[in-house]
This record gives sequence, structure tokens and C-alpha cells, in this order.
Amino acid sequence: MASSSASSACTKHIFPSTLTSSSSSSTTSLLSFRDTTISIPKLLSHSKHHQRFYFAVNNAVKTTVDTTLPSSVSTTTNPNDSVVAAKPTILVSEKLGSAGIEVLRAFGHVECAYDLSPEDLCKKISSCDALIVRSGTKVTRQVLEAAKGRLKVVGRAGVGIDNVDLQAATEFGCLVVNAPTANTIAAAEHGIALLAGMARNVAQADASMKAGKWERSKYVGVSLVGKTLAVMGFGKVGSEVARRAKGLGMNVIAHDPYAPADRARAVGVELVSFDQAISTADFISLHMPLTPATNKIFDDHTFSRMKKGVRIVNVARGGVIDEDALVKALDDGIVAQAALDVFTEEPPAKDSKLVQHRNVTVTPHLGASTKEAQEGVAIEIAEAVVGALKGELSSTAVNAPMVPPEIVSELAPYVVLAEKLGRLAVQLVSGGKGIQSVKVVYTTGRDPDDLDTRLLRAMITKGIIEPISDAIVNLVNADFTAKQKGLRLSEERVVVDSSPDLPVHSIQVQVSNVESKFASAVLDGGQISIEGKVKYGVPHLTTVGSFAVDVSLEGNLILCRQVDQPGMIGRVGNILGDENVNVSFMSVGRTSRRRKAIMAIGVDEEPNKDTLHKIGAVPAIEEFVFLNL
Repeated sequence: MASSSASSACTKHIFPSTLTSSSSSSTTSLLSFRDTTISIPKLLSHSKHHQRFYFAVNNAVKTTVDTTLPSSVSTTTNPNDSVVAAKPTILVSEKLGSAGIEVLRAFGHVECAYDLSPEDLCKKISSCDALIVRSGTKVTRQVLEAAKGRLKVVGRAGVGIDNVDLQAATEFGCLVVNAPTANTIAAAEHGIALLAGMARNVAQADASMKAGKWERSKYVGVSLVGKTLAVMGFGKVGSEVARRAKGLGMNVIAHDPYAPADRARAVGVELVSFDQAISTADFISLHMPLTPATNKIFDDHTFSRMKKGVRIVNVARGGVIDEDALVKALDDGIVAQAALDVFTEEPPAKDSKLVQHRNVTVTPHLGASTKEAQEGVAIEIAEAVVGALKGELSSTAVNAPMVPPEIVSELAPYVVLAEKLGRLAVQLVSGGKGIQSVKVVYTTGRDPDDLDTRLLRAMITKGIIEPISDAIVNLVNADFTAKQKGLRLSEERVVVDSSPDLPVHSIQVQVSNVESKFASAVLDGGQISIEGKVKYGVPHLTTVGSFAVDVSLEGNLILCRQVDQPGMIGRVGNILGDENVNVSFMSVGRTSRRRKAIMAIGVDEEPNKDTLHKIGAVPAIEEFVFLNL
């Protein structure tokens, strides 16, 4: 067994040291988190663990700023002192309200660079941690690739995010947040203004009078009272338009496959099918997002099914209308009038047939353009971006699951445990087959439905994938990256008799259909299995295969399977001591007396190959493996 052990011992650990803990002196321990380094007095054990968990949770989201500090940042003995970090760079590529700019400047370096070409944006973005846009800037895959991993968050000052490549942002682990609430009323009011103005020919009559004409009979309008308005998309703006239209005496119906019927009923609105909405409405107001399913959904076929003389308002997204088809429907009299605030291309061409059409009223994307809305959106998006850069999970995140702050705080120590179990698991796998099937078992004293494991699942995925690839994994892209790598991760929640005050009693990671570098980690069913718990706020490894151990998951770890006999701890300790490798702890778990045992040895330094060979050559040691935590 010694020869095979020696072979195992010579295997280098296979991942970069992204989270390391080493002793720098007798009074401080150095915690490195990517490029951010903080030195914390050992005496402040609670503060030390709190700071470590803070950084680990931030890394799960990967929106904290990875900046290289010129030197370690030291805390004082005051546990209330904050951690000093380099300020992030925030690029604002379109005009933002001054109140929002002030919020950003209080947190980071702000650069306002408007009207950037796509090429200029790609050049600038690699030095930015955050980007704030409105609807004019296209955040494409090329932009995200040019960021080279530095861009942590894209903030869309508004609701629609069709100018951001969400798929690419997710792949690159970039959080996308928007500001969906501040401009809701402004957009709804503009929709109603266009509706009423179109019905009474306000814009055309105004232009006529300014041309010196008096054409009262030409601009006879239609009344809104008693007419049927179909609201297409019953979200925040759509529902506010419905409320106001009801106040104007209109009969309001709505189509939205995701809107709850009780919310519609509360406004006095009936939810109907798409076909029923477009075929019975006198007025149609569009409030749907631009997605592959809604792109040019209002085409020739849709217009042909509408009531002749229908009037259309669009303050949502220009791309939901086939503009050539709308021109044709206007010319044919199917659509009597249209009032448009948005267009497929903005600004539209000066000679656009749609813009120049006599029965079309147009405004240059003014839906959110009130003083109040502009300031509100600016503050809302600035706070969302700053929160994201702090590592907080924004409630307006578009491409990440929403984990409430109280859950993030409660799970903080388990986040560290989850990632380290993932890192241990991948190091125990041998051969080139790779990990494809992982099962995670959470034991808890609570109702399983009360345990939100999304953050923990992301960190286990991170721990498994990052050591053996160049991928950066976080809460944003964990599920996508796992799928891309062919990793199937299933979860099980098991209720045990433990304190309900703690969210998790233990986490077990099982890897199936692989070979192991350390046979003792394999259960009878053939799967590698390791289990851990949080004790006194510190992650511990508690089970390896069927062997119980008690190991603080800090530093590096040597696992040895041995014949249970006297003197083993001393022999291995002497080998490490002779090579100047400091032992931080030892723990032995065994099946029964004088039979098999597993010795877990924590070491501050990585032993060299010769040292590992000497350990493997000890006759009573049947196998061993070195693991970097």
C-alpha cells in the first residue's frame, strides 16, 4: 500500500489558492479573499469569523470589488471599525439625475461618459466595476467580454432590459439590476396622455394652428367613455394605466399570462386571452416586455384580427410592433390612429413612414421623463448598484435569485462550509472522467420548506467547478455554469432532532460515478461522501466516508487511513516537524479499537513531495491524500 500511497502523495492540489488562511505572526491571522486582503487580530475571534463570512458571502454574489490593495488593511482592536477597501469605478454612460450621481460618488469613483460608441465602450469597460445605462447603450456580449471579468454589475436606469444581453451577463457572472418602480407612475401618465391626446387629435390640431389654420371640423375626435381598452401586459405600468382608464369611464380588459386574476379583479379588470383582447378592443395599450416571444408580435396577422378603427398606444418597447405592418394597417384603415413613444430603432430615421404618418402621434421616448421620475430612477438605480457592489442581493436583480438579506446573514458560516466541502470533494476525485453527478443532503431541525438552499448550492457548485476550470462561479451564474459543465446537482432536505434556532445541522456532499484518490471516503454504494457542520461559528469536517472526524476547515489537510495502533500520531508528527511543517491540529476517527482509523492532520504549510513520500512510507499507513482548503 505504501507505493500507491506515495503516488497519491505526489499529486499536486489542482486548484489556485483563492481563499487561504495562514499564520503571519503570533498575534494576527491573514485572510486573503481574491485580491482583497485584511489583517485581523486573533484576539477578536468573533470579529475574525464575522469578517471572513462577510467576504465569503460577497464572493457568492461576486459583486464585491476585487481590487489589489497596496498593503494589508489592518483593523484596530475596536470590533466596530470598518474594513477599508479601494473604491470601485462606476461608469455612467447616459445622463442620470444628480441625486443618483451623489449616491454613487459617496461610494466610488464615478465617470460620466455619454454618447460612447460601441468601440469606445469596449475600451473603457475593462477598468470599470459597474456600468449604469438607460435605453440607448447596448450592453452586448462583446462589451461583457471586453470587461475581462472585472464588471460586477450593470444597472439599467429604467424597467426594460432588452438592451442588455442577459444571457451573456449571466455567463460572465455579472449581476444586472434595474429600477422598476420609480418611473411607473410617469410611464402610466404618459400612456394616458397619449391615449387622450390621440383620441382628440391634440398634436395634429396644435400643428395646424401653428401653421396659421383653423380646422375645427377636420379634427373631430372620439370619446373615451364607454370604450373598451385592452391593456396588453398587466405589470406595474399596465395596472396603473388600467386604474386611470377606469377613472375615465372606460371598460378595461387585460391580457397577461402571468398576472394573478385576483390582482386584476381588485382593479376591476377582466383578464382575457390574447385573441379576445385584440379582437374586441377599441383602444389597445401596450405594456409588455420585449422578449423573443413578443418580438414583432403585432404583425400583419395580428392587425388583421383587430376591430376596424382600433387605436393603439405604445409606451413599452418599440420592438413588439412590426412597424412596416403597422404602416400598412394604418393605410388600410384597420388601425385608425397610433400614439407611439418607443420605436424599434431609437431614434428612428428622419424619413420614417411611421413617424411621418398623418394618423400617428409620436414622442421621443418620454415615458419616464418627468422631473420626479428622473430623480427617483436615478436614486433607485444608484442604490441598487451600490448595494450590489457591497455584495448585497438586490431586490431588483434581473438575472439572480432573490435571497432575502436575513437569510444571507443567517447562512453566512454555512456559505464557507459549503464552498470548502465542494473543494474537498473535487480533490478527492481521481481519473479523467470528471464530476457529473452530485447529491447534497442538508439536515435541519426546521421544516424543510423553510430552508432556502440557493446560496449554499451556488457555493458548493463554486467549490467543485472553480478548482478545475477557469470559470468564476457565483450566485448569478452557478446553475448556468453547472449545466454548461455537465454537472447535475440534486438536493435533499432531511429533518433531524436538532435545534431549530440553527438553519442547518449538517451538509453532506456525495459524488457518484467517479473513482477516488482516497478509498476511505467512498461509501458502500460507491459514492464519495464528506459531511460538515458549523461549530462555534467555524466550519468543520465531521465525516469522511463512514469515518467520523472533527476537523476545523482551515489551512491544509492531510487525511491518512491507518492501522489503529499506538504511536501513529507521533510518527507522522515527527516527519512533519523534521521538515518544518507546522501542525495546527490532529483528529483520529476509527471504526473500532485496533482496526482501521482515519487521522486528519491540519498543517499550515504545504508539505513538499519528499515529506509526503515519507508519510506514505510509514508501514501502518494504508493510504493518504493531501488537500488544500
